[in-house]
Amino acid sequence: RRPPRSTLFPYTTLFRSIRSIGRIRRYITKENLKLLVNAQVISRLDYCNSILYGLPKQELDKLQRIQNTAARLITGTKRYEHIKPALREQHWLPAESRNIFKVLLITFKIIHGLCPAYFSSLLQQYHPLRSLCSSSKLLFTVPTVNSVTYGERAFSFSTPILNNSLPDSVKNTTSLSSFNLPLKHSYFGNFILIYLTRNCT
Repeated sequence: RRPPRSTLFPYTTLFRSIRSIGRIRRYITKENLKLLVNAQVISRLDYCNSILYGLPKQELDKLQRIQNTAARLITGTKRYEHIKPALREQHWLPAESRNIFKVLLITFKIIHGLCPAYFSSLLQQYHPLRSLCSSSKLLFTVPTVNSVTYGERAFSFSTPILNNSLPDSVKNTTSLSSFNLPLKHSYFGNFILIYLTRNCT
């Protein structure tokens, strides 16, 4: 049985956590405030968020409002002030980008054998019929899907598209620590600037 729509993601719980933290904000340092918000709110936004990839815009907007409210709490930004500086100060990716980042992080772990074997069975590495420049690149075959709405959200479909779009300099990294930072800078750099300019008001 499918759970009620209101329980699919704990929006109300997260806003309640933010309000509770706000009540004690004056009694703790900004550093401890940031730690508390990250532990109680941001960690929940990131928990299993790879399955949130491809959510409808109205659902992504709810996630973004939670993140915006958390950023305002930490920085003291007023409701009538623009949220862009607050998000930049925290070095937070927008909610949609966090979901994409998690999918790509899992993909990196699959490529380097850091994930359970059943994850690997969801992806098929691309092998051209003849020798091409792309033969040496870490590319995956994009499968055909029947349902545009749900099929394109499937891990087996979305992961090849996201991975294949990465620059070679990012895909060729061999350690997890050296993968995260180049990914954020090269793949999300322009997207973050565009997203913050257009959406985070």
